[in-house]
Amino acid sequence: MFARYAFIIAALSLPLAAAAAPECKAVSGPQTTAVLELYTSEGCNSCPPADKWVSGLPATGFTAEKVIPLAFHVDYWDYIGWKDRFASPLFTARQSELAGIAHARAVYTPQVFLNGKDFRADSSRLADATKAFNQMPARARIELAINGDGPRNWLISSGVQVTDATQQGDAAVYLAVYESRLTSNVKAGENSGVLLKHDYVVREWIGPLSLDRGRLALSRNISLKPDQKGNDSGLVALVQNRRTGDVLQALQLPFCGG
Repeated sequence: MFARYAFIIAALSLPLAAAAAPECKAVSGPQTTAVLELYTSEGCNSCPPADKWVSGLPATGFTAEKVIPLAFHVDYWDYIGWKDRFASPLFTARQSELAGIAHARAVYTPQVFLNGKDFRADSSRLADATKAFNQMPARARIELAINGDGPRNWLISSGVQVTDATQQGDAAVYLAVYESRLTSNVKAGENSGVLLKHDYVVREWIGPLSLDRGRLALSRNISLKPDQKGNDSGLVALVQNRRTGDVLQALQLPFCGG
């Protein structure tokens, strides 16, 4: 968890309950943005190719308007001799929850979920899948704002409205603070002696947050972790049906002026 935070949730009407003059802001579009979740570990020697594949998605046309990648480092490889500094039991629990919802045969690394469904990491299949998602009308609307108070302190604000009434009862909101351009010199375990590079690594995971009659407004003050770089960090909000795993909408916003 971040060292210092204040958290306020209120079921308010859009627009945002945000600080004045945010440094940056974004609003989701009318079509659905896909969310790709990679479950990985620095202790797993089959994970680096998957990490590299995810890092290269924007350069191959998979922009944040089409698909938002997030890398969750799980903690169940830590026992093998190398403790992954990005790993968290929260991320392991998230993987298990998604696997249960999707009726996946197993939990493993590297494992990819696309909009809540178990997915084999393949760029040609991803192109077809994201195109199908992007053609679907969004079933939720998201607003995000980030206001900086110095280089390491931020106020993040979000307003969410589930526009599909049939989804409101099962919908929940999740927020991820991520960081890219990370490296680790691994000195033990299956990747001993390897320099690993990571992007879109989840550093903070917030949720599930409940909505009131399909609406949510929240503000949260955060302080970056001591080793976290603001100019390589950002915020992702996603609205998901907790019963089916379907992502109703998602939105990415890099930290501005970090």
